Amino acid sequence: MLPYGRQSIDDRDVAAVVEALTSDWLTTGPAVDAFERDLAEHAGGVPMVSVTSGTAALHVAYAAAEVGRGDEVVTTPLTFVATAAGATLLGATVVFADVEEDTGNLDPAAAEAAVTARTKVITSVDYAGLPGDFDALRGVADRAGALLMEDAAHSIGGTWHGRPVGTLADLTTFSFFPTKNLTTAEGGAVASPDPELLERARRFKNHGLVRDRALQRTPDEGPWHQEVHAFGLNYRLPDVLCALGSAQLHRLPEFVRRRAAISARYDAALAGISGVRTPARRADTEPAWHLYPLRVRDGRRRALFDHLRAAGIGVQVNYVPAYWHPVFEDLGYKRGMCPNAEAYYAEEISLPLFADLTDDQVDRVVDEIGKFFGE
Repeated sequence: MLPYGRQSIDDRDVAAVVEALTSDWLTTGPAVDAFERDLAEHAGGVPMVSVTSGTAALHVAYAAAEVGRGDEVVTTPLTFVATAAGATLLGATVVFADVEEDTGNLDPAAAEAAVTARTKVITSVDYAGLPGDFDALRGVADRAGALLMEDAAHSIGGTWHGRPVGTLADLTTFSFFPTKNLTTAEGGAVASPDPELLERARRFKNHGLVRDRALQRTPDEGPWHQEVHAFGLNYRLPDVLCALGSAQLHRLPEFVRRRAAISARYDAALAGISGVRTPARRADTEPAWHLYPLRVRDGRRRALFDHLRAAGIGVQVNYVPAYWHPVFEDLGYKRGMCPNAEAYYAEEISLPLFADLTDDQVDRVVDEIGKFFGE
């Protein structure tokens, strides 16, 4: 079976992990600091806090924003459920706003219509790796007095109007799952140019521990002393995985270029098939394509999905609208709230896309799609 996504591991990655395994530190050591510095270099210099997953990154970022009961978070439903779950777990109410019909990204006009006096954060998701409209979204957030957050799980290495992903919002979250644009096996990160937000993120991911004596309430307890002023969790990414991440970052530009070339090859080959619609693009934006989200017309998505799976081609659907999940239905969310997102979901199928995918494999996928449509 040709997978729809997979990691790319080479000898340098293996050597980096072995070096970390044979060092004095398996966790909380120098490889963590190095990975965070390396990440910042690829995100416009914005400081980073590494965490154990993209989901943890979202939870940590919302905690850093001090999201809680009585607050609202405006976000898109066309995303993995963690984008909304992280805010809900902290007691906030998630308000889903619709997406742009063509890109699947959060529609700034819909986000503005969803804003209330209780809006604390507006979270945009870079669907498939294409950054949202951050000029418009920044305006919406500023007028609402809210923080702007970018769920960049799909888009590290991309740029928007020449600005790297990581520099566009008050808080940015990343994911390094094996199918993403680089991997630490499991892992994620939170970026922020705001020192206070970053410090809150760093504390929350480490049990809320305060080690700075100047900030402690009883600093004379002893040299071993540390305090918890607000609850946190253990979301520390170990040195072994950070070492893998630093090695992968050396190849990130190569990964981004190859994914762009594969996407362009799909675009050119599929343009003549009337039953499908290729992904939208935006001027002055360089995506870091994580997904190739093909749209299948006339209600034939499921049939094409089954055809490709039967032919040994791994495909996926991204995503079921978040509020369709029973956990949100049970909270009172109803289908039909965001018609563009639901229409996008009804047509979307993610074709294989990963750095080691060959041109011959891309052509095989295209040939099978052509056979399905008789073209």
